[in-house]
Amino acid sequence: MDLRQIDLNLLVSLDALLAECNVTRAARRLHLSQPALSAQLARLRTLFADPLLLPAETGRGMTPTARALALGPALHLALKDLESVVLHQPSFDPATDVRTFQLAMNDTAMVVIGLPLIEELAAHDWPGLRFAFRVPDIDVIASQMERGEVDVLLASERIVPAVMKTRPLIHGRFVMAQRKGHPRGNLPLDLDAYCALKHVLVTEIGGSLGGYVDETLESQGRRRNVVLSVEKFMLVPEILRNSDYVCTLPSMLISRFASVLDMFELPFRDRGFGLRLAWHPRNHLDPAVSWMRDLLGKVAPE
Repeated sequence: MDLRQIDLNLLVSLDALLAECNVTRAARRLHLSQPALSAQLARLRTLFADPLLLPAETGRGMTPTARALALGPALHLALKDLESVVLHQPSFDPATDVRTFQLAMNDTAMVVIGLPLIEELAAHDWPGLRFAFRVPDIDVIASQMERGEVDVLLASERIVPAVMKTRPLIHGRFVMAQRKGHPRGNLPLDLDAYCALKHVLVTEIGGSLGGYVDETLESQGRRRNVVLSVEKFMLVPEILRNSDYVCTLPSMLISRFASVLDMFELPFRDRGFGLRLAWHPRNHLDPAVSWMRDLLGKVAPE
């Protein structure tokens, strides 16, 4: 017998027929008409090459054959097991479950959200949970998420693959930072002075000498003097502290280094800074990934 040729509904009907030994009652139990169930019984007899149920000698109901009696208990148990599989609702309990979460974050996200997340994790006893942080690789991040190698991605919308489900996590403003005692002084910025300064650019795209701010300036017919490009935000405070370079970054990053850096409002309007939380549609209903998304939303700065 080829299992691919078996209609599961036929097995459900056979289970009901063996339980009731009566076509009328079994049909009522299955919410079928008596002719429809009789047709299914005919198909079952052909499938098993056995009559399965014979008219009872009393004229009321039916009597199972030896083959049917042998099939009955195992079939009923198999259908109950299948029912439990189909109806099972997955759950997640961080206190008892075992899970390794793979989180891809760019440099900015690691500072703004990753560090608060680590503080939150340290405050709880979740012995079965482990967390692995990685820098997203733009070229392969989509396939990594599709294969389940990355659970969530936190980055600017520029590198979030279009096929992912996303939600905004934080949004803030850009400011310019310079070292304490910078020869420019502490006067408010004007656009000419801003463009003339020597700028450090932090970019997710290695080797790039332009970003959000440069696009905004270009739309106004202006251009700033970018002389240095780095991929890691954490390099910037030390670079600025030991030079007359300046850098435009989200205010929530610069505020962490207020003791060594001064912060200034930009002399033009920009679209601000944003981070998005992204996950693959395959994980949308995964309770563990859903819990992780909620936790990231909890620790994200307002």
